[in-house]
Amino acid sequence: MDKAWLDATRTPAERTELLLAQMTLAEKVGQLHQPANVSAADDAESLRAGRIGTSLSASGATAGNVRDEGVAVRAVNAVQRIAVEESRLGIPLLMARDVIHGHRTVFPIPLGQAATWDAGLVERGARLAAVEASAVGIGWTFTPMMDITGDHRWGRVAESLGEDPVLAGRLAAATVRGLQTDDLSAPDAIAACAKHYVGYGLAEGGRDYNSVTAGENSLRNLQLRPFHECVRAGVATVMSSFNDIDGVPVHANRRYLREILKDEWAFDGAIVSDWDGVGEIVQHRVAADLADAARQGLEAGVDMDMVSGAYLAHLEQLVSDGAVSVDLLDDAVRRVLTLKFRCGIFEHPYTDEDLEAQVSGSDEHRAAARSAAAASLVLLKNDGILPLAAASDERILLTGPLLDATDALFGTWTLDGRADEVVSIADGLTRFTGPGARSVPWTHSDQVLAAAREVSTVVAFVGEHPVRSGEANSITTLDLPVGQLETLQAIKAVGVRLVVVVLGGRALSLPWIAEHADAVLYAWHPGSEGGNAIADVLFGAVGPRGRLPITLPRSAGQQPLVYNHRSTGRPIALARDGQWGRYQDSLSAPLYPFGFGLTYGSVEYSGVMVQGASPVTASVVVTNTGDLACTEVVQVYVRDEVAAVTRPVKELLDWAVVELAAGASQTVRFTIDDERLGYYGPDGRFRVDPGEFALWIAPDSASGEPVSFTRA
Repeated sequence: MDKAWLDATRTPAERTELLLAQMTLAEKVGQLHQPANVSAADDAESLRAGRIGTSLSASGATAGNVRDEGVAVRAVNAVQRIAVEESRLGIPLLMARDVIHGHRTVFPIPLGQAATWDAGLVERGARLAAVEASAVGIGWTFTPMMDITGDHRWGRVAESLGEDPVLAGRLAAATVRGLQTDDLSAPDAIAACAKHYVGYGLAEGGRDYNSVTAGENSLRNLQLRPFHECVRAGVATVMSSFNDIDGVPVHANRRYLREILKDEWAFDGAIVSDWDGVGEIVQHRVAADLADAARQGLEAGVDMDMVSGAYLAHLEQLVSDGAVSVDLLDDAVRRVLTLKFRCGIFEHPYTDEDLEAQVSGSDEHRAAARSAAAASLVLLKNDGILPLAAASDERILLTGPLLDATDALFGTWTLDGRADEVVSIADGLTRFTGPGARSVPWTHSDQVLAAAREVSTVVAFVGEHPVRSGEANSITTLDLPVGQLETLQAIKAVGVRLVVVVLGGRALSLPWIAEHADAVLYAWHPGSEGGNAIADVLFGAVGPRGRLPITLPRSAGQQPLVYNHRSTGRPIALARDGQWGRYQDSLSAPLYPFGFGLTYGSVEYSGVMVQGASPVTASVVVTNTGDLACTEVVQVYVRDEVAAVTRPVKELLDWAVVELAAGASQTVRFTIDDERLGYYGPDGRFRVDPGEFALWIAPDSASGEPVSFTRA
């Protein structure tokens, strides 16, 4: 057989057509089948027959909640050797794994990375994760996740990039660039996967896998926007989501998968189901059996069936019987083959078995993880107590359930980090603490309180263990885990100064802490270098610069709560007693708004100016009036005063990360083109309205005074 598709001088599209023409129906179906944990010992016959197209390494449907044995590069090479050297066509497998926020070197959870508001840092983290993962034979990962939600009862918010589509879209595109680079065929590049398409973050009640009731206009103006940004960035694959949309499961939803994603957006990559997503069309009770689910999934636009086996078991017969068009089958196979050619695995199917030891967990990678973790920390309150003085004689008590944590700092969806390589918070602090510092375990509150009576300052490290966030880990309360708040209250009653560092995978409700603590630092789950990063910020070696990528509520009863809610006929501002009116027992305003975060400087905004009409140029002067240098995240928000559909009361347009020395000023300018001001109207078409807009340049979504401009 003349294997002309192996000619690397041809384009991936040309090579795909040459290979497709040689394939049997069974071999075509095999390319769409993705089982888990394929091995040379158990799957040799299927590999030789070309019945497996891709494989993912995962312990199960909720692999993000458990640890597994990892990926052995020798085992990956053994699988590839059978596929390449012993099958008729020699098509290699594309090996996949969830490398969500780092591989051996673990970066902050995605929600924490979003708090950096720094696309460069996010891209750098993805780049290093790809280097480490590719060294064990992984060529594809299932990230970035950009599900937009304002309901933090949902555990998977930890994997998200925040509640705003512009922020999430820009950071997701940076992730794609970091993973894939400009050349996806490079040995250390891996394919990205934009997920979960679409609406998953709107699951009713914050209950994972639940139904979604949302109109297309709402989805287009919010949930779909970051996915479109990823498609523009060249993302190789997209994953369909578990939920239904207004009664139609996404895995069977032709409107969103084929008509919008593939046709309207011209996405030429491959769509993969989520775990058993095609098979679960039956559980949604819109398919009679697995064969019917296979038909619906392929017709809707799902190109690869993850683990359900529906395609492998039924597509060949469905096509032979004429129930499924061979053209649809060929389109799906064409997308999978083109992906493989783009990834360069025909030229480089095997991985150097010595490479992992050379690159994984290197000093360079850990330094980048430390920088990213420090940049993710959000200072919510500081009554002058921070930064702490290094090597001081001051009597300080260090305590809390997460003080000595190791792998708990990883957060959800960490499969390959090693607990013995984590810098705990306690270890990180020892570089700065003086003879007056003392650590007491959180085991017995009586011991903690006795120690607190002997010091002037207590620094408590509280929050969630990762077992309470991530997939299938929804909760009904956003309070701290049982007993933590009560212990903090007892500590404060002793009469000491109290610094609270909160770790978690979501927005927790912290009203008592916000009122009574002297300083509050939100640290998410910060990764391998979390202990060092937290110590760096607490003692001022690095200034805090993170900003909230989500809204912090007063209670779970406010969920869902977002800053960019749509205008209503009776705005809260017009309600009884100002902020009151939506609830009888609580303020409607959040505890801390989207975009909020303090620094060790003191930044003033002045001279906001708007010029032009299309595009608009906006500028502001920011001045650090404090005694310490700082990093300011200057944010731009806009409101369309009259639109064709109800629009957000305020929405993020752009931002800039600005370094300011003590006493320094800088003029920050933004250019706002028509696309940034546009939205999808009731007819489903993108539009930009003429007329008046309000614009804010401010340090967060709740600050600043608006200025008006008119677009002709």
